[in-house]
Amino acid sequence: MAISVEKVDETTFRVRVENGTATSHMVTVSADYHRKLTAGKITPEQLVERSFEFLLEREPNTSILRSFELPVIQRYFPEYEKTIRAL
Repeated sequence: MAISVEKVDETTFRVRVENGTATSHMVTVSADYHRKLTAGKITPEQLVERSFEFLLEREPNTSILRSFELPVIQRYFPEYEKTIRAL
């Protein structure tokens, strides 16, 4: 499995996941949410990559939304923020 994260602008990232079937996703993460989860210890790109690793442990890449804001993950997986903060 391969995850690649490409910065589109300050808050938007294109993520490609190759896991048998290749998928592409557009993800938005605000500076405030990035700080909330990481306290600035990792880059937004690293946060997005770790978030996809989290998602891929729970569902196939073909089930991940094609476009979403990062906080949406918390609605589907209540343990998301706690897990990401602990990494």
